[in-house]
Amino acid sequence: MQQQLDSHTWTEAVFNDLRAGSEDLSALVTIAATQNWAFRIIAVDDGYAVTTSGPFDEYLASLGANSRLKLYNRRAVLESLGPVREENLWPHNSKAFFDALNAFHRERWRKDCVAGKSLTFHERFLSRVEEEGGRPLLSTLTCGNHIVSVLYNVWYRGVVYNIQAGFEQNFHKKLSLGSLHLGYAIEDAFRLPDTDRFDMLAGQGKKENYKARIATENYQFLTVMLVKSTLFRALYWMRG
Repeated sequence: MQQQLDSHTWTEAVFNDLRAGSEDLSALVTIAATQNWAFRIIAVDDGYAVTTSGPFDEYLASLGANSRLKLYNRRAVLESLGPVREENLWPHNSKAFFDALNAFHRERWRKDCVAGKSLTFHERFLSRVEEEGGRPLLSTLTCGNHIVSVLYNVWYRGVVYNIQAGFEQNFHKKLSLGSLHLGYAIEDAFRLPDTDRFDMLAGQGKKENYKARIATENYQFLTVMLVKSTLFRALYWMRG
């Protein structure tokens, strides 16, 4: 990291979403102290995860009644509407996955989630994950013959990371499809012998912080800045 910083001309360097207590964050603190650079924390976000090393039934029992209902118990309602199937569309049908993800995001947010150069980036990222021993998990939840929810997950070194999600709005008044699909994915993670955590990363829902309700652990992401310039260090010091 020091070598990379020394190889470029810069005044300020920003590092986004470093996990509190991580080796990368500790390295930046050490470098800043050694070089007499200013070290600033400019944003803090909460991250949420589910430990998946124990029985899934015990995890469910630990949840509040409403969270358990949304995450698991209302599967019966979904399954009464038609055959329910989970499928990983990587690598043979990733286009269908991203098409569905974009359609759900247009419905909810009025814009695509992944398109153009962004789509190319994600396809290369997933290929790189696979090359490094990870497993892309482009999960679709189908009811009948219709995709009703998608989860963009990646397994890497014992952790399933939940990167993005999308689902059909107003599918059924009693169902929260996003929560149900998350419940299937978390249960899958409990079943994998080489997996010990389902990481939902940072962020909250549109209406509520659902991650906090179903997580078994939480942590912090820090966005930090190194300031090399003496002038800029003085300006930031005066601003507090």
